Amino acid sequence: MSLQGWLVFAAFWVVFVTTPGPNAVNCISNGMSFGFRRSLWGVAGILTQATAFLILSALGVTALVAASPVAFFWAKLAGAGVLIWLGVRGWMNAGRPVHSGAGSAHGLYWRALAVATFNVKSVAGYLAAFSQFVQPDIPIWTQMQAILPTALTITALSYCTYTALGAGLGRLALGAVLNRWFRRAMAACFIGYGVALGVLSAPQIERG
Repeated sequence: MSLQGWLVFAAFWVVFVTTPGPNAVNCISNGMSFGFRRSLWGVAGILTQATAFLILSALGVTALVAASPVAFFWAKLAGAGVLIWLGVRGWMNAGRPVHSGAGSAHGLYWRALAVATFNVKSVAGYLAAFSQFVQPDIPIWTQMQAILPTALTITALSYCTYTALGAGLGRLALGAVLNRWFRRAMAACFIGYGVALGVLSAPQIERG
């Protein structure tokens, strides 16, 4: 992965994991209820899900590229569509509350893992990321040497920050991070990414 490609991927991942959703709310709720250090088990659950999804996505992209470059191209367009859909959905839901659910302290890890795994944003986002940023002419596992640590580091920093907000600011943090205009700004980032990446993929049709 080139430096430019890595920077674009890292920027996308920052937007992806900092957009408020069930994972963020769950981290804030954990921080408010159990304190920062204890709530890191919830962050560990999210990182477990992220590692599994990154590897599964990489395996899927490998098979797709091997089967058909044309299919890979259409997957890139589909990924752009997913990004736009996530943005539109986030914009429409900006004024609605997000619920993280409740649970006991000893279940922090498993609850966080379940919230992350069954979160539609997570599934769609990982597929979109790999269809857009993985280069078909470079071995996938070579690219994973840059993608995996980058994604996991950004993910850890993001959700540790949400957890710290919950622990340090209490219920005031929940209102601040779920502010309608902040959520709409993040949604607009998704829409912008989707449109830009879709446009960049379009010239490939003419070459094909």
